[in-house]
Amino acid sequence: MAMTSVPPLGVVLAGTGFGLKVHLPALQAHPRTHVVALYHRDLGKAETLARQHGIPYAGDTLEDLLELPGVDALSVATPPFLHAPMARLALTAGKHLILEKPVGLDVIEAQALYHLAQATQRVALVNFEFRALPAWQRLQELLADEWAGRKRLVVVNWTVTSRADPRRPWNWYSQAAKGGGALGSLAVHTFDYIHWLFGPMAAVMGRLETAIATRPDPVSQTPRPVDADDTCLLTLRLADGTPCQVTISAVTHHGRGHWIEVYGEQGTLVLGSDNLQDYGHGFRLWAGRPGASLAEVTIPDRLALSEVYPDGRLAPVLRLVDRWVSTIDYGRPLVPSLREGVYAQGVMDCARASHARGNWVPVPELGTLLGEQPL
Repeated sequence: MAMTSVPPLGVVLAGTGFGLKVHLPALQAHPRTHVVALYHRDLGKAETLARQHGIPYAGDTLEDLLELPGVDALSVATPPFLHAPMARLALTAGKHLILEKPVGLDVIEAQALYHLAQATQRVALVNFEFRALPAWQRLQELLADEWAGRKRLVVVNWTVTSRADPRRPWNWYSQAAKGGGALGSLAVHTFDYIHWLFGPMAAVMGRLETAIATRPDPVSQTPRPVDADDTCLLTLRLADGTPCQVTISAVTHHGRGHWIEVYGEQGTLVLGSDNLQDYGHGFRLWAGRPGASLAEVTIPDRLALSEVYPDGRLAPVLRLVDRWVSTIDYGRPLVPSLREGVYAQGVMDCARASHARGNWVPVPELGTLLGEQPL
């Protein structure tokens, strides 16, 4: 990990769910980061949680927290509708940024953040943590070496149980206007890693479904309507012509987990995990030549995580935090950044448009999505 003798980077944390479970321990574990303050819209809750987690300051006004002495950055792990407004506050205040996906509610919001970060010369990390898992990195290496040869088909199946219980309360995740749904929580990861592993996408055909139409209000227990998707059926055409089929659902009892299958002229690669409780743990990689059985691929020690935690999300996030710190300290290139966040957001927008129109929608090139060319 990056280490210097300078004082640690002071970070304000916004988000008391995933933020406290993953962002906070990752930032506490890194030798160059220190969580200075905790934000929550309820001041009493912010103060109580800050005290419980040993965070010096708490507040319900993000602008005030960003002005505290020693604050260098903001880490955002709130619901998606708050991502862009909070990120704008941080960048405008001259602070670096760690941002959960999706980076906004649409590509226009995401594009504006990208240009703001460029203008303020602040470092912005987008938390696409699958890029930091060893088995995924080995798959990327094999693909870069063209181990499977010319691709014939890519298949992604990601079926989990996280929203399968209809008694799970209605909240922001149930509301499309607040960025809820499987497209923004799961498929956005898929769009990012497809771009990373296989290159850009040319077009998408999408169907977004809502299997559980109501959920109980957390206070009254009366049913409230759900308009956010919980299942995504997506067909992609990659820029190199490869067809890609993606099935994602958060409402599958006994879902089979998260799997990627790559079928090429010279062989097959399969990456997957059947762990339904923790999407960071359990990934294994298999490879097979034509006429031979699939065999598990040994992941080299050079890709191993420095430490494995009970929560499988923590180690890859810590690895990404280390990249972020290295960029701030030494100017090393940062991936994934807002560039990658904008691209994934753009594909999300295309998937929504395809669902609404019922046809194929072209995916603009990265330069267009970044606003370097007209949309």
